[in-house]
Amino acid sequence: MGIDFTIPLAGMNRAETALNTTANRLSTVGATPQDDTLDVSAEMIALMEARTNFAVNAKVAQTQNQVAQSLVNLLG
Repeated sequence: MGIDFTIPLAGMNRAETALNTTANRLSTVGATPQDDTLDVSAEMIALMEARTNFAVNAKVAQTQNQVAQSLVNLLG
C-alpha cells in the first residue's frame, strides 16, 4: 500500500518558497533607499505564516503515515 504524499509535499514546497522569498526581501533591507518602504513587521508575519504552513503540512504527512500503518496492522 503506497502513501500519496503529494498534497503535503506541495504545501511544504509552497511554504519553503514563501520563506525564501521573504528572507530574500529581508536580506536587502537598507541596501538601497527604496528599501525604506519594506514593512518589516509584515515580512516577519509572512515568515511565521510560512513556518506554520510548513509545520501543518508536515503533520498531515505524519498523520497519513500513521493512518496507513494502522490500516496495515488491522488488515494483517
